[in-house]
Amino acid sequence: MDKTVSSLTEAVAGIGDGASVMIGGFGGSGAPIELIHALIDRFVATGHPTGLTVINNNAGNGHVGLAALIETGMVKKLICSFPRSADPVVFTELYLAGKIELELVPQGTLAERIRAGGAGIPAFYTPTGFGTLLAEGKKIEDFDGRSYVQERWLKADFALVKADLGDSHGNLTYNKAARNFNPLMCTAAATTIVQVSEIVHPGAIDPEHIITPGIFVQAVVQVANPQQEEVLNRAKAVYPEVAQ
Repeated sequence: MDKTVSSLTEAVAGIGDGASVMIGGFGGSGAPIELIHALIDRFVATGHPTGLTVINNNAGNGHVGLAALIETGMVKKLICSFPRSADPVVFTELYLAGKIELELVPQGTLAERIRAGGAGIPAFYTPTGFGTLLAEGKKIEDFDGRSYVQERWLKADFALVKADLGDSHGNLTYNKAARNFNPLMCTAAATTIVQVSEIVHPGAIDPEHIITPGIFVQAVVQVANPQQEEVLNRAKAVYPEVAQ
Protein backbone atom coordinates (compact mmCIF):
# COMPACT_ATOMS: atom_id res chain seq x y z
CA MET A 1 0.00 0.00 0.00
CA ASP A 2 1.44 3.34 -1.08
CA LYS A 3 1.21 5.76 1.87
CA THR A 4 3.04 8.69 0.32
CA VAL A 5 1.32 12.06 0.02
CA SER A 6 2.42 14.79 -2.33
CA SER A 7 2.52 17.76 0.03
CA LEU A 8 2.66 18.87 3.65
CA THR A 9 -0.71 20.57 3.16
CA GLU A 10 -2.29 17.28 2.16
CA ALA A 11 -0.58 15.46 5.00
CA VAL A 12 -2.22 17.55 7.75
CA ALA A 13 -5.57 18.15 6.03
CA GLY A 14 -7.43 15.61 8.19
CA ILE A 15 -6.59 17.12 11.59
CA GLY A 16 -9.79 18.63 12.93
CA ASP A 17 -10.94 20.81 15.80
CA GLY A 18 -10.49 19.28 19.24
CA ALA A 19 -8.06 16.61 18.05
CA SER A 20 -5.34 15.18 20.28
CA VAL A 21 -1.95 15.36 18.58
CA MET A 22 1.33 13.78 19.63
CA ILE A 23 4.34 15.67 18.31
CA GLY A 24 7.70 13.93 18.31
CA GLY A 25 11.00 15.40 19.33
CA PHE A 26 13.28 16.03 22.29
CA GLY A 27 13.69 19.78 22.11
CA GLY A 28 14.61 20.34 18.48
CA SER A 29 15.99 16.83 17.95
CA GLY A 30 13.48 14.90 15.87
CA ALA A 31 10.90 17.70 15.89
CA PRO A 32 8.75 17.69 12.70
CA ILE A 33 9.05 21.44 12.07
CA GLU A 34 7.62 21.39 8.55
CA LEU A 35 4.53 19.40 9.53
CA ILE A 36 3.87 21.74 12.44
CA HIS A 37 4.24 24.79 10.21
CA ALA A 38 1.91 23.23 7.62
CA LEU A 39 -0.70 22.85 10.34
CA ILE A 40 -0.24 26.52 11.26
CA ASP A 41 -0.61 27.48 7.59
CA ARG A 42 -3.92 25.62 7.50
CA PHE A 43 -5.14 27.50 10.56
CA VAL A 44 -4.11 30.86 9.06
CA ALA A 45 -5.96 30.03 5.86
CA THR A 46 -9.13 28.46 7.30
CA GLY A 47 -9.32 29.15 11.05
CA HIS A 48 -9.03 25.43 11.75
CA PRO A 49 -8.09 23.32 13.61
CA THR A 50 -8.59 24.77 17.09
CA GLY A 51 -8.92 23.35 20.60
CA LEU A 52 -6.03 20.91 20.15
CA THR A 53 -4.55 18.80 22.92
CA VAL A 54 -0.83 18.41 22.23
CA ILE A 55 1.43 15.76 23.76
CA ASN A 56 5.14 16.58 23.55
CA ASN A 57 8.26 16.38 25.69
CA ASN A 58 8.40 20.16 26.17
CA ALA A 59 6.55 23.40 25.47
CA GLY A 60 8.58 24.63 22.53
CA ASN A 61 11.20 27.36 22.23
CA GLY A 62 11.30 30.73 20.54
CA HIS A 63 8.61 31.41 17.94
CA VAL A 64 8.90 28.41 15.61
CA GLY A 65 7.69 24.82 15.62
CA LEU A 66 5.66 23.83 18.66
CA ALA A 67 6.03 27.29 20.23
CA ALA A 68 4.58 28.84 17.08
CA LEU A 69 1.69 26.37 17.15
CA ILE A 70 0.94 27.38 20.73
CA GLU A 71 1.33 31.08 19.92
CA THR A 72 -1.47 30.92 17.32
CA GLY A 73 -3.95 29.93 20.03
CA MET A 74 -4.70 26.59 18.38
CA VAL A 75 -3.69 24.57 21.45
CA LYS A 76 -6.13 24.22 24.33
CA LYS A 77 -4.06 21.84 26.47
CA LEU A 78 -0.44 20.72 26.62
CA ILE A 79 0.67 17.41 28.12
CA CYS A 80 4.44 17.49 28.62
CA SER A 81 7.41 16.99 30.94
CA PHE A 82 9.34 20.24 30.52
CA PRO A 83 7.20 23.37 30.16
CA ARG A 84 10.29 25.36 31.15
CA SER A 85 13.15 24.90 28.70
CA ALA A 86 15.62 27.14 26.86
CA ASP A 87 13.22 29.85 25.68
CA PRO A 88 9.62 28.94 26.55
CA VAL A 89 8.32 32.51 26.55
CA VAL A 90 5.24 31.75 24.45
CA PHE A 91 3.90 28.96 26.65
CA THR A 92 4.82 30.77 29.87
CA GLU A 93 2.91 33.90 28.94
CA LEU A 94 -0.21 32.03 27.81
CA TYR A 95 -0.19 29.74 30.83
CA LEU A 96 0.14 32.60 33.31
CA ALA A 97 -2.73 34.34 31.50
CA GLY A 98 -4.90 31.23 31.90
CA LYS A 99 -5.16 30.69 28.15
CA ILE A 100 -3.71 27.17 27.99
CA GLU A 101 -4.01 24.12 30.25
CA LEU A 102 -1.02 22.08 31.40
CA GLU A 103 -0.78 18.45 32.45
CA LEU A 104 2.70 17.90 33.85
CA VAL A 105 4.06 14.36 33.50
CA PRO A 106 7.52 13.10 34.57
CA GLN A 107 9.54 12.27 31.47
CA GLY A 108 9.89 8.53 32.06
CA THR A 109 6.21 8.32 32.93
CA LEU A 110 5.32 10.23 29.77
CA ALA A 111 7.29 7.79 27.63
CA GLU A 112 5.76 4.79 29.37
CA ARG A 113 2.22 6.18 29.11
CA ILE A 114 2.70 6.57 25.36
CA ARG A 115 4.28 3.11 25.07
CA ALA A 116 1.38 1.65 27.05
CA GLY A 117 -1.07 3.35 24.71
CA GLY A 118 0.61 1.73 21.73
CA ALA A 119 0.79 -1.66 23.44
CA GLY A 120 -2.86 -1.68 24.52
CA ILE A 121 -2.08 -1.49 28.25
CA PRO A 122 -4.68 0.81 29.87
CA ALA A 123 -2.81 1.38 33.16
CA PHE A 124 0.42 0.62 34.99
CA TYR A 125 2.10 1.44 38.31
CA THR A 126 5.22 3.51 38.92
CA PRO A 127 6.88 4.86 42.09
CA THR A 128 7.61 8.15 40.29
CA GLY A 129 5.56 11.01 41.69
CA PHE A 130 4.39 9.24 44.84
CA GLY A 131 3.93 11.70 47.69
CA THR A 132 3.87 14.72 45.37
CA LEU A 133 1.16 16.88 43.87
CA LEU A 134 1.40 14.81 40.68
CA ALA A 135 -0.05 11.82 42.53
CA GLU A 136 -3.12 13.62 43.85
CA GLY A 137 -6.37 11.92 42.83
CA LYS A 138 -4.56 8.87 41.44
CA LYS A 139 -4.85 5.33 42.73
CA ILE A 140 -2.01 4.22 45.02
CA GLU A 141 -1.05 0.58 45.63
CA ASP A 142 1.69 -1.06 47.69
CA PHE A 143 3.88 -3.71 46.11
CA ASP A 144 6.62 -5.45 48.12
CA GLY A 145 6.56 -2.70 50.73
CA ARG A 146 6.79 0.24 48.33
CA SER A 147 4.04 2.63 47.21
CA TYR A 148 3.25 3.03 43.53
CA VAL A 149 1.07 5.44 41.57
CA GLN A 150 -1.32 4.20 38.91
CA GLU A 151 -0.84 5.96 35.58
CA ARG A 152 -3.10 5.66 32.55
CA TRP A 153 -2.08 5.09 28.97
CA LEU A 154 -1.79 7.98 26.52
CA LYS A 155 -3.23 7.68 23.04
CA ALA A 156 -3.93 10.32 20.41
CA ASP A 157 -5.94 10.94 17.29
CA PHE A 158 -2.82 11.95 15.37
CA ALA A 159 0.96 11.84 15.65
CA LEU A 160 3.27 14.21 13.78
CA VAL A 161 6.65 12.54 13.45
CA LYS A 162 10.04 13.23 11.89
CA ALA A 163 12.06 10.31 10.53
CA ASP A 164 15.13 9.95 8.32
CA LEU A 165 14.41 7.35 5.64
CA GLY A 166 10.96 6.06 4.84
CA ASP A 167 9.66 3.80 2.11
CA SER A 168 6.31 4.12 0.39
CA HIS A 169 4.84 1.50 2.76
CA GLY A 170 5.69 3.66 5.79
CA ASN A 171 8.67 1.73 7.16
CA LEU A 172 10.96 4.18 8.94
CA THR A 173 14.49 4.77 10.20
CA TYR A 174 15.64 7.66 12.40
CA ASN A 175 18.77 9.77 12.63
CA LYS A 176 20.48 9.03 15.94
CA ALA A 177 18.95 10.99 18.85
CA ALA A 178 16.09 12.15 16.62
CA ARG A 179 14.58 8.75 17.32
CA ASN A 180 13.50 9.74 20.91
CA PHE A 181 9.69 9.82 21.32
CA ASN A 182 8.90 9.39 17.63
CA PRO A 183 8.66 5.56 17.41
CA LEU A 184 6.51 5.38 20.55
CA MET A 185 4.12 8.00 19.22
CA CYS A 186 3.75 6.12 15.93
CA THR A 187 2.27 3.18 17.83
CA ALA A 188 -0.03 5.22 20.09
CA ALA A 189 -1.84 7.36 17.50
CA ALA A 190 -4.83 6.42 15.38
CA THR A 191 -3.27 8.28 12.44
CA THR A 192 0.49 8.77 12.15
CA ILE A 193 1.78 11.40 9.73
CA VAL A 194 5.52 11.33 9.03
CA GLN A 195 7.94 13.68 7.33
CA VAL A 196 11.07 11.95 6.05
CA SER A 197 14.23 13.28 4.47
CA GLU A 198 13.97 10.73 1.68
CA ILE A 199 11.34 8.32 0.43
CA VAL A 200 12.75 5.11 -1.05
CA HIS A 201 11.21 2.11 -2.76
CA PRO A 202 9.98 -0.83 -0.67
CA GLY A 203 12.87 -3.17 0.03
CA ALA A 204 15.49 -0.43 -0.16
CA ILE A 205 15.77 -0.30 3.65
CA ASP A 206 17.43 -3.31 5.28
CA PRO A 207 14.66 -4.92 7.39
CA GLU A 208 17.14 -5.12 10.28
CA HIS A 209 17.42 -1.32 10.24
CA ILE A 210 13.70 -0.53 10.32
CA ILE A 211 12.69 1.01 13.65
CA THR A 212 9.01 1.73 12.94
CA PRO A 213 7.16 -0.82 10.79
CA GLY A 214 4.81 0.65 8.22
CA ILE A 215 1.75 -0.86 9.91
CA PHE A 216 1.91 2.05 12.37
CA VAL A 217 2.11 4.76 9.68
CA GLN A 218 -0.73 6.20 7.59
CA ALA A 219 0.95 9.01 5.64
CA VAL A 220 4.52 9.81 4.56
CA VAL A 221 5.67 13.07 2.98
CA GLN A 222 9.19 13.90 1.82
CA VAL A 223 10.97 16.97 3.20
CA ALA A 224 14.42 16.78 1.68
CA ASN A 225 16.12 19.45 3.80
CA PRO A 226 14.26 19.67 7.12
CA GLN A 227 14.76 22.72 9.29
CA GLN A 228 16.23 22.51 12.78
CA GLU A 229 14.58 24.38 15.64
CA GLU A 230 17.83 25.53 17.22
CA VAL A 231 19.12 26.97 13.95
CA LEU A 232 15.88 28.86 13.41
CA ASN A 233 15.94 30.23 16.93
CA ARG A 234 19.54 31.42 16.63
CA ALA A 235 18.38 33.35 13.55
CA LYS A 236 15.48 34.75 15.63
CA ALA A 237 12.99 33.30 13.17
CA VAL A 238 9.25 33.72 13.68
CA TYR A 239 6.56 31.52 12.14
CA PRO A 240 4.38 32.71 10.62
CA GLU A 241 5.83 36.20 10.29
CA VAL A 242 2.38 37.76 10.68
CA ALA A 243 2.36 36.44 14.27
CA GLN A 244 4.46 39.46 15.22
